[in-house]
Amino acid sequence: MVSYTKKMLTLEVLSLFPESFKSFLESSIVARAIQKGAISVNLDDIRAYSQDKHRKTDDYPYGGFAGMVASPQPIWDAIAAKISAQPAPVIYFSPQGRKLNQDILNSYAKEERIVLLCGHYKEIDQRIRRLCISDEISLGDYVLSGGELAAMAFIDGVARLQEGVLGDMDSAKSDSFYEGALGYPCYTRPEVFMNQSVPEVLLSGDHAKVKKWAQDESERLTQTRRPDLNKK
Repeated sequence: MVSYTKKMLTLEVLSLFPESFKSFLESSIVARAIQKGAISVNLDDIRAYSQDKHRKTDDYPYGGFAGMVASPQPIWDAIAAKISAQPAPVIYFSPQGRKLNQDILNSYAKEERIVLLCGHYKEIDQRIRRLCISDEISLGDYVLSGGELAAMAFIDGVARLQEGVLGDMDSAKSDSFYEGALGYPCYTRPEVFMNQSVPEVLLSGDHAKVKKWAQDESERLTQTRRPDLNKK
């Protein structure tokens, strides 16, 4: 069970494209979390920390490999600026990271401050990973152009777990993966739509039967669609 506090969660985002977060932070649940003071999101451009006169942040890889590598100096200085006065976990979004799941979000939702590093190019210099990164997270087994989308998914996931953000926290507790299973099917008005009716049990008013139906449906969906969750 996740414990919720009234402390603000501060998310320090390091990106080459901080402007890509603008509409995301002004919309939906994340915007509400910011307005309520549950989270704070600070955006910082990694280029601002480059010592190159052209604000260059990448270079050719040693070994003659294809692609470009993010230079260590700008990232090192950017992270140092965030954690020198107040230590915080530093998450790097990478295809090589552990796959993001609800347990990870539940855990990080209790932190007071997190640094989120959005990578670009072929990779970041491996020495930064060894020296600065405390966790690596991936959205799945595919490659994106940068870590911004993964960071947005992470921010949304932890924002909705903060106290007072959702109108009904019980709704979040019944979502897929919250307790290791898929969620149950949901219905709303009208009672009949395109000749498809709402299950009678949901109209019965019998709370015990409704709860049992939801649990059975959750288990059925988990078994048929994600049997790997049952093994866990």
